[in-house]
Amino acid sequence: MPDLPLVSIIIPTFNEEKTIEKTIISFIESDYSNIEILVIDGMSTDRTREIVERLKEKYPNKIKLLENSKKYTPSGINIGIKNANGKYIMLASGHASYSKNYISACVQALENNECDVAGGVMEVLPRNNSLKTVAISEVLKHSFGIGGAKYRTNTQKKEYVDTVAYGVYRKEIFEKVGLFKEELIRNQDIEFNIRLRNAGYRILLIPEARAYYYARDTYTKLWQNNCANGFWVTHSSKFVKRAYRPRHLVPMFFVLYLISLLLLFLPINRLLKFLYTLPALLYLALSIYFSSKIAIKHKMIALAFYTFLAFLVLHISYGIGSIVGIFKNRR
Repeated sequence: MPDLPLVSIIIPTFNEEKTIEKTIISFIESDYSNIEILVIDGMSTDRTREIVERLKEKYPNKIKLLENSKKYTPSGINIGIKNANGKYIMLASGHASYSKNYISACVQALENNECDVAGGVMEVLPRNNSLKTVAISEVLKHSFGIGGAKYRTNTQKKEYVDTVAYGVYRKEIFEKVGLFKEELIRNQDIEFNIRLRNAGYRILLIPEARAYYYARDTYTKLWQNNCANGFWVTHSSKFVKRAYRPRHLVPMFFVLYLISLLLLFLPINRLLKFLYTLPALLYLALSIYFSSKIAIKHKMIALAFYTFLAFLVLHISYGIGSIVGIFKNRR
């Protein structure tokens, strides 16, 4: 359909052999045909490149494979933007798949001048059916777990937001606002979206467009990922100003509060001790309540325990990462 504007889909990858084929095929089989897929590989050591090369042979006019020698996501995104030919540029993930209407729904909003960036709702899915994996996927889409990010909480209405997960951008945005800060190994999108909104651009969430993200399947991987996210939220201020919002610091203050509970071992007034423990008791009660609701929804009572642990791992790892990021800034 030559009348459709070209959309360049940028997929930075590193060791995505388990999901990259699903990602690419979801775009190939979408209802929007005028696309180019730019896979920018960060020197993968698994079969990612082999899989992409095979798909490239099958769809030679759709897929390009580029190399990202710096390995990290922001440099990969920037390579993709510089090589993109489309009127619109989509920033996608190699461990997600997308609904057939994802691009068409976003392009329609852009063509109607409703926004400058359009993106869909991200549905977090488990990689397998174990209780642990299901619990992790549930906390990553729950408001108690990840806050009020609209694109994660399955909103049903079209609305303007601070950010979307996999946005389709007008290409001229990158010419006016600039590229992603390559010093920011993680959370570069937070800083970029602040620049974008400060320049007056509008971000619109399109609920009928869906992305399916496959969550990590162990507490160790959840801890490592979120600790790194927390670290780069605060450490990013070493490189750029106003790189995050105050709400991103909530887990850090929660961890500092938990550490301060050690003060209760000091000989202080019992009433003060009781009052000081109230926030911890409230967190405990809310975590048990939401974990139980999730378990009831899935009709698996044992899931409550795994979900409670997932909430705790998510919040504490992010908070500890943020504290380490601040201390490293002082060096």
